[in-house]
Amino acid sequence: MKKKEKLISFVVPSYNSESYLNRCIDSLLVGKEDVEIIIVNDGSTDNTKRIASAYQKKYPSIITAVHKENGGHGSGVNKGLELASGEYFKVVDSDDWLDEESLKKLIATLKERKERPDLVVCNYVYDHLYDQTQKVMSFHNIFQTNTICTWEESKSFKKSQYLIMHSLLYKTSILKECNLKLPEHTFYVDNIVAFLPLPYVKTICYYDYDLYHYFIGRDDQSVNESVMVKRVDQQIKVTKIMLSCVDLETVQKQSPKLYKYLLQWLSMMMMISDVLLLMKKDKESLEKRKELWNFLKELNPALYKKLRYNSVAGFTYLPTKVGNFIALNGYKVAKKIYKFN
Repeated sequence: MKKKEKLISFVVPSYNSESYLNRCIDSLLVGKEDVEIIIVNDGSTDNTKRIASAYQKKYPSIITAVHKENGGHGSGVNKGLELASGEYFKVVDSDDWLDEESLKKLIATLKERKERPDLVVCNYVYDHLYDQTQKVMSFHNIFQTNTICTWEESKSFKKSQYLIMHSLLYKTSILKECNLKLPEHTFYVDNIVAFLPLPYVKTICYYDYDLYHYFIGRDDQSVNESVMVKRVDQQIKVTKIMLSCVDLETVQKQSPKLYKYLLQWLSMMMMISDVLLLMKKDKESLEKRKELWNFLKELNPALYKKLRYNSVAGFTYLPTKVGNFIALNGYKVAKKIYKFN
């Protein structure tokens, strides 16, 4: 019997995820035979391997469990993309989950389409489980709902809006075309997933579904502020990759709106790196701030001028006590409003 073609490949990189892996996988299983779920056990030392293997045994036509040496989140995504056979590809972190009704609606809607877009965009929810609050991040002000469009038909993003990895489903062919390969043993690589493939995307469709629940609040979580400060070198590494991985001149000629959005994203990455280094409050970190801006200046002088003098990032790099005060307090205000960690 011919194997059923899969609409979506869900890849779940998992490291010591025994406490929440069931919640994640169970939320994906509502896709039934329209989906494949690739659980990548990244060298876990708890019961993650046993849980993943049990799911594969119970749902052999849907779930594949892969067990490998620890290589970090990016390594798990790379392995999942290597194995993915679905038309669309989506990473779901093992501590997150999807809204089951929204997933059912999305699958039904996509199956009805004769022509499908390169990129599907849905809402995501910052889910602060411990204080029982949520914040939905939507995109109805940018894209017309349930309508395939191009970048030039989209509207402008607000400064607080980004197409983060959790909001996206790429066609698998797009990710393979752009040769997406993430660095190993590095956090924050989800930024690369959400950034690098965008110039390869020609058509987009937005569905106003609150699909992805982004769990916020664990003390050891990579986006926890204190953890981010400790791992600032990895944030800088990802920022440098993003500054280098896209030909912005070509993008500007082909799609001015996408170019504007990519500049906004790079400005945000520079701003975060600046602020995290400031939080370390030591001379070495101040030198790293200077080195990062010098890296950009040598890499792309035109981009340096835009980000240094014409973007929010420039305001976070004012090497004076007053400038540092503005940068730190601006970050605190943004954190309070948008509740991003």
